[in-house]
Amino acid sequence: MVASLEETLVVIKPDGVSRNLTGEILSRIEAKGYQLVDIRLIHADRELLASHYAEHEGKPFYEPLIEFMQSGPVVAIRVSGHRVIEGFRTLAGTTDPTTAAPGTIRGDLGRDWGLPVQHNLVHGSDSPETAQRELSLWFS
Repeated sequence: MVASLEETLVVIKPDGVSRNLTGEILSRIEAKGYQLVDIRLIHADRELLASHYAEHEGKPFYEPLIEFMQSGPVVAIRVSGHRVIEGFRTLAGTTDPTTAAPGTIRGDLGRDWGLPVQHNLVHGSDSPETAQRELSLWFS
């Protein structure tokens, strides 16, 4: 039986782009053996971000998160591979860069900057359903 491939959305957030970490992050994805299917440098507008983060609307961090994600360009990537959703989330590390394990993107490259919303370099879809929804938003 041949394992089926998944696709996921990975977004390098404005802090990753502004710190010139795009190449390092892409290199880690490729070194893991995943395929970059499509890649775009985007200045995300409020409409896209509101759709992407709809489940967080009304939460205290929602507005700071939207503002942060609009603060500079992001790199949206369609990534393919066997168990890529789970694999990328492991590669990214936990949400909080302070506690993210060494060897992960957030553990090696991120830190807490003491800001209202966590600047943690990357986003990765958390399930096949979320990946499908997010990919349709960013790669329509």
